[in-house]
Amino acid sequence: MLLPPDRQNGILLKRYKRFLADVRMETGRTLTVHCPNSGSMRGCAEPGSPVIISHSANPRRKYPWTLEMVQHNGIWIGVNTGRTNGLVREALEQGVINDFGTITALTAEITVSGQSRLDFLIESSTGSTYLEVKNCSLVEEQIAFFPDAITIRGTRHLMELAALRSAGHGAVVLFCIQRQDARCFKPAAHIDRKYAETVAWAQGKGVQFLAYQAEVTPRAIKITRKIPVHLE
Repeated sequence: MLLPPDRQNGILLKRYKRFLADVRMETGRTLTVHCPNSGSMRGCAEPGSPVIISHSANPRRKYPWTLEMVQHNGIWIGVNTGRTNGLVREALEQGVINDFGTITALTAEITVSGQSRLDFLIESSTGSTYLEVKNCSLVEEQIAFFPDAITIRGTRHLMELAALRSAGHGAVVLFCIQRQDARCFKPAAHIDRKYAETVAWAQGKGVQFLAYQAEVTPRAIKITRKIPVHLE
């Protein structure tokens, strides 16, 4: 996935109100940009960090610039969660993610209840599978963690997937790790114990968990490899 061609480097001054960030440009000008990430951005929102922002030509946007990447310890981290599903779809269509057999149909944004939608329904040679994608930007000691803040919505998705699995469908959570310094994935029990406990419960009900890592550069982001998931 290529980033928009109209992009600039800058320095993060602060991230605030969840969806806003102030960035100092190379010219010295300070811009307020949209931060499309509802998590805490723990470990990737330090003031003084190099960032990449992209410009939207949409005249209706109050903040035309978007925070795309933050660099931490020399590693670029994709923080625009609006790109995550597109990355996964691209990897599914290109066969980089090959856990589902031969895919015959791929439908996005599937309503499964009055409360929830899941990211994809995959029809393949192995049957139908509901897939929920989670963006992962937190890495500590080479371990990728999700979530980076308490997530009631994420826990609800696990319960929905367990119910779908009990009804005979495939049910999978895929963690998309948008940085290259992780060697494995674990649920972040030290941040949201309820979520981690629900992961273990959902696994017992037959829900599967996958983790794929993306190569993140200032020009593009691309899922490249599967890494181990440790749920103990």
